[in-house]
Amino acid sequence: MIRSDLIRRVAEKRKLDRTKAELIVTAVLDGIGAALRHGERFEIRGFGTFSARDYPGYAGRNAKTGAPIKVEPKRLPHFKPSKALTVRMNVSPRSAPA
Repeated sequence: MIRSDLIRRVAEKRKLDRTKAELIVTAVLDGIGAALRHGERFEIRGFGTFSARDYPGYAGRNAKTGAPIKVEPKRLPHFKPSKALTVRMNVSPRSAPA
């Protein structure tokens, strides 16, 4: 699923026009990005938690030439699914309610 699919599903499920659904999806994604930029967690109960992790710099190697390179420290997003999401993903299709 890509962003446009998510917008379409929100519009269909809530009987909204695509413009309003796009505003909703954009607001949620912008909120997650803003929270991570400020070093905050973003939790959606029943879905999971987004956070930012700091990674130190290190000495790496160019795979093509073998030359040593310096990899700068960085912050990357991290997602931890909730237990409820994990359970929903691991339900076998035969036992899932119709």
